[in-house]
Amino acid sequence: MLPDYDPNDSEAGMKLLEELTANALQIQQQVLKEILSRNAKTEYLGGFLKGQFDEENFKKNVPVVNYDDIKPYIERIANGEPSEIISAQPITELLTSSGTSGGQPKMMPSTAEDLDRKSFFYNLLVPVMNKYVDGLDQGKAMYLLFVKPEIRTPSGLMARPVLTSYYKSSNFRNRPFNRYNIYTSPDETILCPDSKQSMYCQLLCGLVQRDEVLRVGAVFASAFLRAIKFLEDYWEELCTTIRTGHVSDWITDPSCRNAVSLILNKPNTELADLIENECSGKSWEGIIKKLWPRTKYIEVIVTGSMAQYIPTLEFYSGGLPLVSTMYASSECYFGINFKPLCEPSDVSYTLLPNMAYFEFLPVQKNNELTEEIHCNGSRQEKDKMEEIVQIVDLMSVQLGHYYELVVTTFTGLYRYRVGDILMVTGFHNKAPQFRFVHRRNVVLSIDTDKTNEEDLLKAVTEAKLLIEPLGFLLTEYTGYADTCSIPGHYVLFWEIKMKGSNDLPELDPEIMEECCSTVEESLDSVYRRCRKKDNSIGPLEIRVVRHGTFDELMDLCVSQGSSVNQYKTPRCIKSQEAIKLLESKVVGRFFSKKAPAWEPFRMIEQISK
Repeated sequence: MLPDYDPNDSEAGMKLLEELTANALQIQQQVLKEILSRNAKTEYLGGFLKGQFDEENFKKNVPVVNYDDIKPYIERIANGEPSEIISAQPITELLTSSGTSGGQPKMMPSTAEDLDRKSFFYNLLVPVMNKYVDGLDQGKAMYLLFVKPEIRTPSGLMARPVLTSYYKSSNFRNRPFNRYNIYTSPDETILCPDSKQSMYCQLLCGLVQRDEVLRVGAVFASAFLRAIKFLEDYWEELCTTIRTGHVSDWITDPSCRNAVSLILNKPNTELADLIENECSGKSWEGIIKKLWPRTKYIEVIVTGSMAQYIPTLEFYSGGLPLVSTMYASSECYFGINFKPLCEPSDVSYTLLPNMAYFEFLPVQKNNELTEEIHCNGSRQEKDKMEEIVQIVDLMSVQLGHYYELVVTTFTGLYRYRVGDILMVTGFHNKAPQFRFVHRRNVVLSIDTDKTNEEDLLKAVTEAKLLIEPLGFLLTEYTGYADTCSIPGHYVLFWEIKMKGSNDLPELDPEIMEECCSTVEESLDSVYRRCRKKDNSIGPLEIRVVRHGTFDELMDLCVSQGSSVNQYKTPRCIKSQEAIKLLESKVVGRFFSKKAPAWEPFRMIEQISK
């Protein structure tokens, strides 16, 4: 299902994309037929198909599932049972997903062929960008890419994030040699396991080669802004390094140090003075364009929860376009943005029909596919999102309607609910285009963390046990992701009173700080990793508000159209007006004083049990 073509030939790449989208129906049918014929005898599929592996029998008998339904099969493979449980092809690694629940990352099966599929996907991004931006072969990309911690399961399989898997693969190291794929960061700096050393060295290489940089970026907007914050903290040391031609002594990773030394090469006083002049100014507005003047765009994902970073990116960018090129997850790579220079709010992705078999659960709201504005300021589903039982295929989706994505992959996932809510925005040839709306049930997110309402409730419940013995009651709470500072952090608004009265109790700062820490300890491992290992999330904050504040919040929501009969306190606030109201009632602010525990090997213990 992976057509041969020269990845250095942009014209051939665009022609292939046209063929894929023009024949979407036929290709989808072929994809399903191939997946079923390969895997019909696996334990999982065989139990449903009973030897009849046609499309009709598949849709009639194979259930639509969540992660909890397939988790036992994946854990059996992680513990050493054969891949044939779910896949005829050997499972070569498990990809840890950031879409978590219950404290541990989800693990998605992957095969050697799947790396080839990812490479095919990445190569098709090149002709799309070349179509809209001239001269990208005349310089380099300063892409800031990083690896994350990985573990080995009892079976010997590696479990790691999908991008770490790709960056460590021969597919990445041997990517097609074209100018578009030349990065300012040597592979050794990308693969450096120490995130601080990696960040310093990648920024150093990007600054030394500033005259060659035509585009900058990272995978997520949050990661790119974290790099800007790092630059703010370390620009003086970077200038010293460039001025002396000597890499800082604390860069101890030998491969990283050697690779950077080759690029640094010799002292460069003129460049150091230029960087110092730009970075020592009163404002960093437009700093990207000042430091890398030939840059044509910033490539980062700014859809979904990453949209909250757009204003900050625009401040630093100097007017550069923000480009979201692709839609992908640990389960599968899905689609490409065929109009990469569009406004972030207009980004749509065209699903490539040969990547997986796609189905969709139509999202119904009170029997009408309409939107309602809630007091949290975002367009989203009504209180009770119901799903129509009838699932539809890729070619049956309707313009303007909302769906939850369901995938059947080549790697052992069958009718799996990804958890993404999408809206159909148009068609490219015969292939539908989708706007990413949001993750199902996610209420808070700063980086790759995704905290849903249930997990937040569980964490708050644990924390309030610290104040209840004192005679205090937590009567209401809500929160939001505060991204005004870098790194961003979770903010929770708590309304507390004494039992038997409405008086605000005298709050002990140490106990409230412990409440903050307890919430963090109770959140999932991806949050804890981002907080402790990656430093991509700041300390959680609890802001205590006066009695009656949440009554005023309800009044505000009702005044903006929420039903008084159906009103529930939103667990995530996005409306600036609502945040301003809550902020005006704050009587105490408390931060977590310690990073939560994060044990990368705890997953092994959980699996082996």
